[in-house]
Amino acid sequence: MTAATLIAHPAALAPLFADLPVVTDPALVRQKSRDFFWYSPVLKAQLHDKCADLVVEARDEADVLKVAAICARNGLPLTVRGAGTGNYGQCVPMAGGVVLDTTALTAIEWHRGSTVRCQPGIRLIDLDATLRPAGWELRMHPSTKRTATVGGFVAGGSGGVGSVAWGGLREPGNIVAARVVTVEPEPRIIELRGDAAQKINRAYGTTGIITALEMPLAPAWPWIDVVVSFEYFMTSVRCGHAIAAADGVVKKLVSPIAWPIPRWFKGLDGVGTPGRSLLLCMIADGSMETVRDLVAANGGQIVLERPTAEGPGQTPLYEYSWNHTTLQILKTDRSITYLQCLYPADRLMESVQEMTELFGDEVIPHLEFIRFGGRITCSALPIVRYTTPERLACIIDLFEQHGVFVANPHVVTLEDGSRHKRADADQLGFKREVDPMGLLNPGKMRSFVRA
Repeated sequence: MTAATLIAHPAALAPLFADLPVVTDPALVRQKSRDFFWYSPVLKAQLHDKCADLVVEARDEADVLKVAAICARNGLPLTVRGAGTGNYGQCVPMAGGVVLDTTALTAIEWHRGSTVRCQPGIRLIDLDATLRPAGWELRMHPSTKRTATVGGFVAGGSGGVGSVAWGGLREPGNIVAARVVTVEPEPRIIELRGDAAQKINRAYGTTGIITALEMPLAPAWPWIDVVVSFEYFMTSVRCGHAIAAADGVVKKLVSPIAWPIPRWFKGLDGVGTPGRSLLLCMIADGSMETVRDLVAANGGQIVLERPTAEGPGQTPLYEYSWNHTTLQILKTDRSITYLQCLYPADRLMESVQEMTELFGDEVIPHLEFIRFGGRITCSALPIVRYTTPERLACIIDLFEQHGVFVANPHVVTLEDGSRHKRADADQLGFKREVDPMGLLNPGKMRSFVRA
């Protein structure tokens, strides 16, 4: 029986995985075949009907090896999944086949000082909770920290809360090592260390199955959530830059957000004033006096100051930042979408002002201060009032014509979603080594051609 025949008759697949935990219930399989791609109206139309034929829930690395071998020997597409918190279909199986759920791989193999080695399925919040009593935490995390897995973050993300201090995952030293399984009739285990570990970063699981990660840590400060109100958006940006650029200030989040976005922040009702922009920050308690001085010098008003809390029933401030900003609006207004941009560090203020004036209310500014290549600049996740795919493409072109890079979140391939518009050469070459038949998440690396 060929692979095409097996997929045409999904019931025929289950016996291949007889000694493994398999999910065949159609509703559950569909649930495990989706992520938050519906943030994009373009991807929602493209991906709504994509679904695996079955799901295998790996219990350990031995299960991963078995699944890789079975898929290779039968030519079955294989898509690896964490918690499914990605936003552009990273774990959506374009060609059906098997979804490998890694969320049961939650062991911490060891913690030694400023480094931790763990399995990919552990949730970021659980990893931090384990590390914090020893005085450590992850350097950065997405705004989905309370649900996302470390493997999903590394395979599908690029940075987040903490990037204002540490840069993105691509910066040297922000991934120490990765252990991956190849998809071949006799799968191999490969250890990638240092720069080589970047081969699996933001590759959507196309360059091997991650079974362990070594991640660097940062001191676990007592963080303070701070919200500052400003009459004008550009004033919030200037204050944010002053905080982000202050080397003596320990910070984890600096996010200027223009009005009217804050009116969708239901959990922050009563914070701020209608018509005023907000600056969201996470600041170490020992740096608060300096931050208060910087806020006062820039004409801001602190309207909220409280310890960061992540427990049940509590909403940490970071869940109004990064792409949670978009989610807060989508909860009640599905007519909007977003972009992912990178502003030029050498003309940051001028560029932000220029783009804010160019689009008016059609594109509402939301910035995230980050370190990029050793310099302070802004990532941006502006809110876009969506009309048509053509207008969305025009908006993207206008950003890029004005020198603002766009990593398009409305496409499914690595190349088209990258600000470089191409796959990293090391990632493409490594895929040929670890996935010679092109079975891992097919359709996500456009440059790959099976030999």
